[in-house]
Amino acid sequence: MNILKIVILDRDGVINHESPEYIKNHAEWHPIPGSLEAIAELCRRGWEVVIATNQSGIGRGLYDEAALTEIHDKMQKLLKDLGGHVKQVFYCPHHPEDKCACRKPAVGLLKQIADEYQLDFPFKTPIPLIGDSMRDLMAAASGGCIPILVLTGNGLKTLKTLKEASTSSSPAENATIQLLTKILMKKTIVCEDLATAVNTLPIFQPDTPTDTPTDIPKAQPA
Repeated sequence: MNILKIVILDRDGVINHESPEYIKNHAEWHPIPGSLEAIAELCRRGWEVVIATNQSGIGRGLYDEAALTEIHDKMQKLLKDLGGHVKQVFYCPHHPEDKCACRKPAVGLLKQIADEYQLDFPFKTPIPLIGDSMRDLMAAASGGCIPILVLTGNGLKTLKTLKEASTSSSPAENATIQLLTKILMKKTIVCEDLATAVNTLPIFQPDTPTDTPTDIPKAQPA
């Protein structure tokens, strides 16, 4: 029996370079060197790749869903040339002030993925989620994913936040967030980039049920 292996990727800062002015059209979308090759390698290894991405630029009126589709068409074309493919892109179009259920760190996008694949949610199998921000890691922890941090994009800043929280003894403005951050520091696998993260995935066994992924080896920070 074929075992379904799913890996969830954030987009900006993981697959493509970020921009403080947002990626508003396909001409502004530039892949991080090695990222598309990494996705193609995932596909060759039998992983089904999906993306979960916040795209608040739509809610801010900076671009529309047609422009987003063009960006992803460009990505898919480049991936096709390398023998890769993203199965589906799940995105949140809302403005942060909308307080929606899908903008990470909320788990709405992950719930959509679970529904698409008819999986229990929170996930009962160790589905890796690769991202560069605290939002990604917090969504991963809440959704039953294995958090993997890459040091591209906002990754270095995120790693610094994790380390500071894990060693801080001062009272936090939000004790719950500080506790979650400390837990994330213990559970998060840290990789230099997406290509490096791909090589950690063979340690996972997606067909093995688990309630909490507590025994996952941690890669050394780059």
